[in-house]
Amino acid sequence: MWELSGQSIGNRILGLDVGSKRIGVAISDPLKISAQPLKAISRKPDEKSVEEIGEICNEYEVSLIVAGLPKNMDGSIGFQAEDVLSYLELIKKNVNIEIELEDERLTSKIARKVLIEQGRKPSRKKELIDISSAILILQQFLNKRR
Repeated sequence: MWELSGQSIGNRILGLDVGSKRIGVAISDPLKISAQPLKAISRKPDEKSVEEIGEICNEYEVSLIVAGLPKNMDGSIGFQAEDVLSYLELIKKNVNIEIELEDERLTSKIARKVLIEQGRKPSRKKELIDISSAILILQQFLNKRR
C-alpha cells in the first residue's frame, strides 16, 4: 500500500444505501476522491446479502464501509433507521471492516431527480435509485474528508 500526503492508496471505501428490499452499493476510486456505481443487491435473506457484501469488500480491498442512516427530517431515529442499524450490526459481526454512518436524508429524492434529468425512468428500475443513493452517500462522505 502506498501513501500520498498522509492518505493510504490501495484500499477503497464502500458506500451502502440499505433498504428493506435492496441495498445500493457504490465504491470509491483507489484515491478515495470519487464514488462509482457498483450494483444493487437483494437484501433478503440478510445472511446472503451480508455474505455478498463481504465478498465485495475482499474483491475491492475495502478498508471502510460508509452506510447511509435514514434519519427523520428533525434528525431523530425512526423505524427505518433502526432497521438499518440492526442490519449493520449483522455486517459488523460477519465482515471485519469498520462502518461509519452518513446522514442520508433526501438522497433517494435527489437520486430520482438526477436520473430523470439524465432521461432515465427511475420508476421502471428501482435499483437505479438505490445505486444512485449509494453514490450520493459515499460522495458526500468523501467530500467531507477533503
